[in-house]
Amino acid sequence: MRNHTTLTVFILQGLTKDPQLQILVFIVLLMTYMLTVTGNLTIIILTLVDSHLKTAMYLFLQNFSFLEILFTSSSIPRFLHSISTGDRTIAYDACLSQLFFTDVFGVTEFFLLVTMSYDRYVAICKPLHYVTILNHNACKRFILGCWMIAILMIFPAVLMLLDLEFCDSNVIDHFLCDANPILKIACTDPWNVEQMVLACSVVVFIMTLVCVVLSYTYILRTILRFPSAQQRKKAFSTCSSHFIVVSITYGSCIFVYIKPSAKDEMAVNKGVTILTTSISPMLNPFIYTLRNKQVKQAFRDLTKRILLLSKH
Repeated sequence: MRNHTTLTVFILQGLTKDPQLQILVFIVLLMTYMLTVTGNLTIIILTLVDSHLKTAMYLFLQNFSFLEILFTSSSIPRFLHSISTGDRTIAYDACLSQLFFTDVFGVTEFFLLVTMSYDRYVAICKPLHYVTILNHNACKRFILGCWMIAILMIFPAVLMLLDLEFCDSNVIDHFLCDANPILKIACTDPWNVEQMVLACSVVVFIMTLVCVVLSYTYILRTILRFPSAQQRKKAFSTCSSHFIVVSITYGSCIFVYIKPSAKDEMAVNKGVTILTTSISPMLNPFIYTLRNKQVKQAFRDLTKRILLLSKH
């Protein structure tokens, strides 16, 4: 804690002050959180135990599921605790820690989605070289790279937040510690930090979106050249799950930048944050399992093995 920081705690306003709505929010978020952890944990277990799910695609999916659990766990359990106990306070250090980890996990997901789109590009456009290009060591380097880039991008911005003074208000108009509402209550001029946060957001969003669009442009061109309709259908089906997840992720983020008005800014921001931290992580495992024959087969095989073990 810096000596010039006069506040030791923040108060998170949450989503609503209506007691009945709070109960509904608690039930919905608890259910989505449990489904998120269960669904993503199932994918992690399947990719670890099933010999058919040992390719680069499933290694990336395993790490993506792990990230989804970390991302939602960095904010939702704390909010559920706040609703159930009525304690809306959060320590200064805990708030900045939550901000750091939420952003790192979120940004890592963006870069991992780019890596997964590159995986689909290699699988469709360079199938004969797939195993060579995306060998186990290359995959590990890609995953480590995603984490390192995210940490290196977020860390300087969080360090700059440490230099801000909070002396007038300690009420954050959000259910988690997010950069924008924190900057709104700072006493010192937050212009430098705002520019840093904006630059990071734009670089991450634009850079990763361009890479994903380029990958899918090449994929689409290659698929359309396939001679048979059956080949085209099979190729499209291998990319469909990833494409749906990408659309949900980038679609929800676009809403943050296309705000209806300054008055509704925080309401939209909170709604989008609920979508990205709770709903999307819950949907992703279902999208991948329902549209993937290998994952469904692996799930059936694992279920049979568990049932056989339980009988013995």
